Amino acid sequence: MITIHHLEKSRSQRIIWLLEELEVPYEIRHYERDPETDLAPNALIEVHPLGKAPVVTDGDRTIAESGAIIEYLVGAYDKDGRLRPQDGTPERLRYVYWLHYAEGTIAPLMVLSLIMRRIEEAPVPFFLKPVTRGIANKVRDGYLTATVQRNLDFMEKTLDESTWVAGDDFSAADIQMSFPVQAAAARLDLGNDYPALAGFIERISARPAYRRAVEKGGSFELLS
Repeated sequence: MITIHHLEKSRSQRIIWLLEELEVPYEIRHYERDPETDLAPNALIEVHPLGKAPVVTDGDRTIAESGAIIEYLVGAYDKDGRLRPQDGTPERLRYVYWLHYAEGTIAPLMVLSLIMRRIEEAPVPFFLKPVTRGIANKVRDGYLTATVQRNLDFMEKTLDESTWVAGDDFSAADIQMSFPVQAAAARLDLGNDYPALAGFIERISARPAYRRAVEKGGSFELLS
């Protein structure tokens, strides 16, 4: 039996969704964040030394990292190839690219954006406020804002030209990409400037497997 170790408000929601798309039996073990730090509980360290989610156990195998988990589950359980394009096709190359882009490029930018916001809002003595805000603004003005916009423009163009990130067929790469796009939507109004990204969120939210994943995984809200 596959077990998904699911941390609330985390990327592990995607793996529940993937398992629903694959229609394989699984169980969920729920973990709550520390109410003060928002960090994962120490109980996850018993599953994997880094104590982070998602983690999947399948028999005697323990797999961590979203991309590695998706590759493992799709390789082991997607027997009819519904969730990945065929080898040797342009769509397969796109699939591999977006599967890794999600965590390698755009997700770190979303995390950095969250960190900068928390630095600005951190409770510090009043005379230090200009310092913390200055640091956050320096990072935003010198790097973050332009880089995020460049990536949003890139994703918008991709989804303006095809229904899904790897082409016209839904794939596991779309599941992987859902989290950073939803993270961007939680902090920006995508509707006006990025209608293709907004449409992507509408399409994934309408999938029956996605809805089942939200029901089973619990209320899904991103850290902000």
